[in-house]
Amino acid sequence: MHFRDSLAELIGTFTLVFIGAGAGALAGANGGGIVAVALAHGVALMVIVYAWGPISGAHVNPAVTFGLAVTGRISWSKALQYWIGQLVGAALAGFLLRFLLGTTGNLGMTLPSTSVTALQAVVIEAVLTFFLVIAVYGSAVAGRNGNAAGLAIGLVLTMDILMGGTLTGASMNPARSFGPALALMSFNGFWIYIVGPLAGGAIAALIYERLFVKAS
Repeated sequence: MHFRDSLAELIGTFTLVFIGAGAGALAGANGGGIVAVALAHGVALMVIVYAWGPISGAHVNPAVTFGLAVTGRISWSKALQYWIGQLVGAALAGFLLRFLLGTTGNLGMTLPSTSVTALQAVVIEAVLTFFLVIAVYGSAVAGRNGNAAGLAIGLVLTMDILMGGTLTGASMNPARSFGPALALMSFNGFWIYIVGPLAGGAIAALIYERLFVKAS
């Protein structure tokens, strides 16, 4: 059992969803817009990496865990425990936001824009997650950015949201989408935020592991 690691994933994912989805829910009300939402997610993830990285690796994202499991960096049994922790943390954050905010801003739910098709939304989520997992692999797994790992990973999340936030919500994270969806019991299009991130995360992990770790 990896209770300590799973608890770190639970708390870390709770933090990301509470801060990120909360900022998304309130963006319209406080006039912050996409920049505020992107910064909230990016800063939250940076803090999470520094706080929980030494404990669990601070995946806080089933797609990151999936990528590392596909490349054998963690066992599938440990990945399953991480996923449970991540989804429980996301659910707790979603329900707390529902208690605090009601249904304001749909609790920051990630939904595809009417300007993109479902297939386009999947591709966008996959590409954005690819960038995120590449940053995780290069900075945290391969350890190539030292103490700047948290900053690098947080900034990638920020840049991804700035680009894709208005198109898909730029989730890149099934747990991030799961928390608000569960709290509102609204899973319309939720599959997009499973398929896209898992595909992008796996491709990124395999490419970095095979071409930039083993080959170096």
